[in-house]
Amino acid sequence: MKATNGNISPKKPASTQKDEVVIHAKGIKVGFVDNEVLKNITFDLKRGENMVVLGKSGSGKSVTIQCIVGLLKPDAGDLTVFGQNVAEMNDDELKQLRMKIGFLFQSGALYDSMTVRENLEFPLTRVLKLNDQQEIDKRVEEVLDGVGLLDAIDKLPSDLSGGMRKRVGLARTLIVKPEIMLYDEPTTGLDPITSREISELILNMQKKYKTSSIIITHDMECARITADRIVVMDDGEYIAEGSYKELQKSDNKMVRSFFNETT
Repeated sequence: MKATNGNISPKKPASTQKDEVVIHAKGIKVGFVDNEVLKNITFDLKRGENMVVLGKSGSGKSVTIQCIVGLLKPDAGDLTVFGQNVAEMNDDELKQLRMKIGFLFQSGALYDSMTVRENLEFPLTRVLKLNDQQEIDKRVEEVLDGVGLLDAIDKLPSDLSGGMRKRVGLARTLIVKPEIMLYDEPTTGLDPITSREISELILNMQKKYKTSSIIITHDMECARITADRIVVMDDGEYIAEGSYKELQKSDNKMVRSFFNETT
């Protein structure tokens, strides 16, 4: 980090695990051909924390989370998740790691030919290998109720609005009870009211499921609502870190540009 702006007060009550680091990254570098996308990424994500990565489109924000789940291998640096070096994991170890990590794609990534119920049953039967239909029904209904869409259980994704599809995508990710959530531009393409609802839902789900989250966004309202801590990314590096209010007062022109757009 190049800049740190004091201690951040967490939104949630302190716990005995509050200082446990679930993701540790130090000096991560990733390049494609002649383009160095990540230059020196260093951060710790603590258990139960929401960390927002703020940056303009195309700045390399999403590359970091691809490294976390082992889709990309850093060219340099150390990256550990739950104390294990991701780059050294074999296929079986990566599979086990990914079962602990939820990934919400921009599109929601739902299966169009399946109902909402079937979309949510899929990870329970294929990933967790559950075969008790009563338990499956209970978990599907519980998580749908949590995102306010229990009445849409037998609808197809094509029958849902963009915001509703995001909610179902979030429910499908949470149904396997991941310890870490990775959100890639969760409010992209949504109107301001729906974006706010999704942001508030992310915060509520963090509190309910006690997840640790990285939220990739350039949506300032999403950052304000969800973040315990914000890091600002520019040209492949993190240039500032702090709370929303602290960064709002930053004397860094790049950092202030995000907040100027909202005033």
